[in-house]
Amino acid sequence: GVGVSAHRLAGSVARLGALGTISSVELRHHHPDLLERAKDCTDKGELDKLNLIALDREIRMALETAGGHGALAVNVMKAVSDHAAYVRQSCESGAHAIVMGAGLPLDLPDLTRDFPDVALLPILSDVRGVNIVLRKWLRKNCLPDAIVIEHPRYAGGHLGATKADEINDPRFDFEPVLQGIQQLFKELNIERERIPLIPAGGINSHEKIRELLGLGAAAVQIGTPFAVTAEGDAHPSFKKVL
Repeated sequence: GVGVSAHRLAGSVARLGALGTISSVELRHHHPDLLERAKDCTDKGELDKLNLIALDREIRMALETAGGHGALAVNVMKAVSDHAAYVRQSCESGAHAIVMGAGLPLDLPDLTRDFPDVALLPILSDVRGVNIVLRKWLRKNCLPDAIVIEHPRYAGGHLGATKADEINDPRFDFEPVLQGIQQLFKELNIERERIPLIPAGGINSHEKIRELLGLGAAAVQIGTPFAVTAEGDAHPSFKKVL
């Protein structure tokens, strides 16, 4: 989220051979000169411009930290009104992948048409959402490079459950979701290995990772354990509370 995963954390994760992710929201807070320019500013367009400058800086610093290892993704929330500009800036600045949730990323292939080498990773929570996105993208002759499956109960992620009492709905549990998506791949004639599935939320032990890989996941996404590391970009007080 805001300020938690910026260039230090994302670059460090990539340097170790994994996929580091920068959260694109409000990155100007890591840049005193941009904060100064934003002081008393009420013009949304100007604030967006400053945030794009910060995003460009963070991506370039993360790539430098990574030193050619791993890969770098940028998370852009579909719900942000200026999400298209954030996607374009991420691609222009050298991000290897765009991760998008907080709404169905139906237009992501269109937004990245000029950047065919950038991987596209929608964030979804259940089989229904995956079905909608896959069918829409197939009509654009495009498939996701991977799908992140966030559990609304654990991932804190603006998606899936529309009411509080839905977060315990078993339709979001990883096992039935993974099985359901694999069945959907068969129906759509998509090779199982073509789209890696990446569960996210509440994965906090080696045992849980092994269990999910055994269920057919290709990888997992980790949040909280990385957020509290020395390399994490969040304020030390935030890390202490977490």
